Amino acid sequence: MELSYWEYKTWFSKVDFTVIGSGLVGLNCAIRLRGKYPKSKILILEKGSLPQGASTKNAGFACFGSISEILSDMKSQPEEAVVQLVQKRLKGIQRLRELLGDSKMGYQWNGGHELFLKDKPELYEPCLDAMERLNKLLKPIFGEAPFCKGSNRFGFKGIEDHYITQRFEGQLDTGKMMRGLLQKCLDAKIPILNGIEVVSLEDSGDKAMVGTRNFDFVSKQVIVATNGFASKLLQDESIRPARAQVLVTRPIQDLKIQGTFHLDEGYYYFRNINNRILFGGGRNLDFQVEETMEFGQTLIIQNSLESLLHEVILPGQEVKIDRRWSGIMGVGSNKSPIVKQISNSVYCGVRLGGMGVALGSLVGEELAQMVH
Repeated sequence: MELSYWEYKTWFSKVDFTVIGSGLVGLNCAIRLRGKYPKSKILILEKGSLPQGASTKNAGFACFGSISEILSDMKSQPEEAVVQLVQKRLKGIQRLRELLGDSKMGYQWNGGHELFLKDKPELYEPCLDAMERLNKLLKPIFGEAPFCKGSNRFGFKGIEDHYITQRFEGQLDTGKMMRGLLQKCLDAKIPILNGIEVVSLEDSGDKAMVGTRNFDFVSKQVIVATNGFASKLLQDESIRPARAQVLVTRPIQDLKIQGTFHLDEGYYYFRNINNRILFGGGRNLDFQVEETMEFGQTLIIQNSLESLLHEVILPGQEVKIDRRWSGIMGVGSNKSPIVKQISNSVYCGVRLGGMGVALGSLVGEELAQMVH
């Protein structure tokens, strides 16, 4: 496709900053860049008709890590690094709330609860034993001890009698959040061009050549914010895609469940939304198959989600599924995001490890501060 004079002049000439990806990181980065460089020409490119990946497909958890997830992370990372990551997640949520306001994204503070299946006592007992130690580690971050035991007040079946609750976790409406961020960009006169996939980047020192499927253009600086898809452009970075499958029920009369919930080291998660249960996860059943950039569902995971939904979450109730979907996360050898300068003119903020809602605002801000 050849660009007309009008197309080139309006959108693709004298570009100061090109942000690749209109998800949480990309939009936050662009908004912060506008504040830092009010007269600059900023362009956001998005390959999908809507933001792809996970930003519009996540469960809307404002979470910092369940107790079993944090303990699992400490097996592969130093304790100090895990604590710092929890602090970054909290800071990221605070940044997001400050930027949009709670009402604009349907934010609610109902706590996050980890459930433990009775047939997995090997997971429950270590978490109980570690609760006091983790509370001491994390109290300086939250101001109070975050973890406490809570009774099974929602009537889940086949679980231990007590949850372990993270008292400071919240939930939000992902659609409202993303619409709010998109509106912020439009108000800041930052164009978002959909249906444009970037396939190559070539740094020439003081600028970068951005190659799309249909045309090329020059940008002084380029920020890659494509998370799980980033390995297509950043082949030297340690980023793997990870598909997350999700379903949501039809409305359930007199639904009492409220809050966010985790099972099995955070690999399963569910919440209430508009008198429905949104339930996702299960990629630990088939890590190899779920390491993909392709959207879709598999029987093994969908059957597992439905089984847990009917037997544990809403036992004895007739529940119908309304919708199923999937999102693509970016993961790696650890859960710390990659925020760095790749070359003279190329930067990246990727590999959010399934914590995009918590980390996206902070990563976007860090990128904007880094870019010059």
